[in-house]
Amino acid sequence: MIRAVFISLVVVHGLIHFFGFAKAFGLAALPQLALPISRPVGVAWLVAGVLSLCTAVAVLLTPRWWWVLASLALLTSQAVIFSSWSDARFGAIANVILLLGAVYGFLSRGPLSLPAEYERDQALAGPAHEAEVLTEADLKPLPEPVQNYVRRAGVVGQPRVQNFRANWVGRIRASPTDPWMSFTAQQLNTLDTPRRFFLMDATMKGLPVDVFHAFDEHGATMRVRLLSAKTMVDAKGEVLTRSETVTLFNDLCIFTPGELVRPSVRWEAIDSRSARAHFTLGANTISATLFFDEAGELVDFRSDDRAATPEGKADVMPWTTPVHDFATVGPARVPTKAETRWHPDAGAWTYGEFELKSLAYNVGH
Repeated sequence: MIRAVFISLVVVHGLIHFFGFAKAFGLAALPQLALPISRPVGVAWLVAGVLSLCTAVAVLLTPRWWWVLASLALLTSQAVIFSSWSDARFGAIANVILLLGAVYGFLSRGPLSLPAEYERDQALAGPAHEAEVLTEADLKPLPEPVQNYVRRAGVVGQPRVQNFRANWVGRIRASPTDPWMSFTAQQLNTLDTPRRFFLMDATMKGLPVDVFHAFDEHGATMRVRLLSAKTMVDAKGEVLTRSETVTLFNDLCIFTPGELVRPSVRWEAIDSRSARAHFTLGANTISATLFFDEAGELVDFRSDDRAATPEGKADVMPWTTPVHDFATVGPARVPTKAETRWHPDAGAWTYGEFELKSLAYNVGH
């Protein structure tokens, strides 16, 4: 709604500038513009109008850079308004709104923004190279229910996964009593050098919130910005890195089941419906139990090695991610819906609901 109103205002504002051009070149009488306008200034009015209309289009088509056009439109528009101040002074009000929009555009999508950092991190995916094919022999070290899960995913005989990209929609909340916040999210994981980048655009009380989780060979960070400007969370450290190691392994289990044969994963058989894994990455070894249904589908993932807050050691508690609605996405059969749950002593509660919109494997940057 806010974007639609902003675009409409910019379009109207741009069209009004054409009046100055028409006045300068005698294309219309326009008595409401009492001051004369020279032809060079009339061309400037035309340029300001065209830049404003281009800004309105760029908001939709080039969200990464539209604020640049908005800034040019603002400067040109304000210059011609000053030249006809008594006739056009109210146009400065629209320019104030345009200025606020340009500032927010720079903060939310400019080179210092979290989305821009996410885009730079995508270069770490690198070009996909020819990968080995997963074979039946690769599955022998796995417990039986895990073997069945990998086979059912349809990845035996397929190239091994080097990286994947995913897009999400869903909702999250901070506590059982907080209201839900809707979100969209983008994700990039690389496997040969384990990395995870997760960018979320959420809405809190009608205001936009940017959330960026980054995990690479230097550790994990988590940043949250309100209105892309006010930093609400800026976390890093050993506790967060260990917790995000659990998340990284969770991704491995859900979206790249064929990669559960990696030597970084050590398995323990439990029974026909569950198996326990120990995943080692750097200084951290985390554990998780996977649960399967009669058909061999993964239905839940549980780990006791994840903290509920980015910097807390005292709030490590059971964390589960029940999954469902399996579908073939690209070459693999994966769950398209998931929940994230905490299990404190007071009782389990769900803090996130995720729906997978797209998934692609072995992509270049």
